[in-house]
Order: sequence, then C-alpha cells, then structure tokens
Amino acid sequence: MGEQPIFTTRAHVFQIDPNTKKNWMPASKQAVTVSYFYDVTRNSYRIISVDGAKVIINSTITPNMTFTKTSQKFGQWADSRANTVFGLGFSSEQQLTKFAEKFQEVKEAAKIAKDKTQEKIETSSDHSQASSVNGTDDEKASHTGPANTHLKSENDKLKIALTQSAANVKKWEIELQTLRESNARLTTALQESAASVEQWKRQFSICRDENDRLRNKIDELEEQCSEINREKEKNTQLKRRIEELEAELREKETELKDLRKQSEIIPQLMSECEYVSEKLEAAERDNQNLEDKVRSLKTDIEESKYRQRHLKVELKSFLEVLDGKIDDLHDFRRGLSKLGTDN
Repeated sequence: MGEQPIFTTRAHVFQIDPNTKKNWMPASKQAVTVSYFYDVTRNSYRIISVDGAKVIINSTITPNMTFTKTSQKFGQWADSRANTVFGLGFSSEQQLTKFAEKFQEVKEAAKIAKDKTQEKIETSSDHSQASSVNGTDDEKASHTGPANTHLKSENDKLKIALTQSAANVKKWEIELQTLRESNARLTTALQESAASVEQWKRQFSICRDENDRLRNKIDELEEQCSEINREKEKNTQLKRRIEELEAELREKETELKDLRKQSEIIPQLMSECEYVSEKLEAAERDNQNLEDKVRSLKTDIEESKYRQRHLKVELKSFLEVLDGKIDDLHDFRRGLSKLGTDN
C-alpha cells in the first residue's frame, strides 16, 4: 500500500544555519503543508513537506528524536540523518500543541516498531542456533554454513549500528547543547523583545499624547485664524468707513475754502461801509449848510441807513454761521483723528 498520510497541518518551515548552527534560515517563503506519513511495508514514520516541486522536509522519526517547544508558536527537532535541525512556526499555539502531541505519538510508535523488529531478529537468531544444535548430522552439515554466514552478517550489521548509534549519540549531545544555547539566546531575545515592546508602548503613548496636544494646538490656531479673519473683515469695514469720512472731509474742506473766499469779501464790505459812513458824515456836514438838500435827501439817507443796518445784521448772522461751521469742522477733524488712533 506504500506510505499514507496520517496527520497534516500548515506551518512556516525553517532550518538551522549549517555554518553557524545558531541562526534560523527560512526554507519556505510562506506557510506550507507539513504531513506525517506511515510506511506500512517498512513500519516507519516520516515528516514530509513540499514547497512546489522542492522537498524541504524529509525526516524519518526515530525513538531518540525529541520535539521541543521554544515559544508559544514555534517548535523544533534535530535530525541526525539529515544533519540539520528543523523548525516550524505555526499560526496558533493550538496547532503547535497538536503537532507536538502527534510527534510524541509517532515517536512511541516508532519505538514499539523498533522493539518488535529487534525481537524478530533475536527470535530468528535463537531459532537458527537451536536448529544447528538439535538437528541431525545431515541437517548440521546442510545448515551450519549458511547459518554462520547469516549470524556473522547480522553481527556485522549490529556492530555497524552500534558504532553509528554511538556516533549519533555524540551528534545528538552536540545538537542538544546547540539547541540549549539556541533556546537560551531565543529566551534572551524574547525578553529583549518584550522589553522593546514595553518601550514601544510607552513611546506610542507619548506620541499619542503629543498628537492630541498638537491637535488641540491646531484647533486653537484655527480658532485664532477665524478671529483674525473676523478682524480683517472689521478692518476692511473700517477702511471703507475711513474712505467715506475722508470723502466727507474733502467735501467739508471744499466748503471751508468757499467760506474762506466769502470771508475775504467781508473786510472789503466793511471798508466800503466805513467809506459810506464817512461820505454820509461829509454829506451831513454839507447838508447842515444845505438844509433844503437835506430834506430832499433825508429819505435817501434813512433808506441808506436802513440798508446799512440790515447789511450789518446779515453780515453778523453770516459770521456767526461761519464760526459755527468752522467749530463743527474742527470737531469733525478731532473725531476723525480719534477714530484713526483707535484703529
């Protein structure tokens, strides 16, 4: 019937570096199928894994092998025939536990199969010796030669197996020491990784706090930018108001110039009034001598005096209005200066 799979799982496969005997080398780029096979004909067990067309594990299980869990998801075993150490990385601790339990079960089955094979060899050897002792002379003659040859061959095989077993024991001791050192390094690395994780956690917490602080600062800056935009809008409105006030000021200045031009006429009018008064006085003196002319000119004089009084009243009213406008203009300038200072 050949070999039949009895257990299958998936894992990342590693092999120990043959040069350093310390570092792990990945044998597969991704998780691959790892299976236990049972050979009915040879009564043997093997672990086989194939990545595409490449066989990356072909390890026959012997009673002397040991599967060691080095972490929650990683395990390893040494194969002296392949002269390497295989490592498997699983996706969960449960898969690792099932694989380790199956390894122990297969190891026990291999030990039982080896014991049965040894018993068969010993039984066959005892039977051959008994036949050679209790048989007839003819049988002795016919069986002594082949039996001795077979026993000698078996003894040679046992000697070779014993020698190989002794060599394997030394290799296994070396491999065990290597594995112990590797486990110690892995334990140290795991502890350092745990410390690094704690440090990363603290660093992450610090970065998260710093991120929160920066976000709050950004919110404050955005609020300040909104206030600045509002102030800009206010400044724009104030600028428009200032421009309007400046336009009004220019209009007032134009009116003031007109009023100043008008005020320049007042001295001329006053001088004319004085001149008229002098002429009236002269005329009165002349009219004292010319009473007849005075009577005829009285009406004209009274009218002239009336116009003079009326003109003086209008001039006085005009000056009062002009003084009021000048005061208003000064107040307007003081208010405009104060407004510019506040802004």
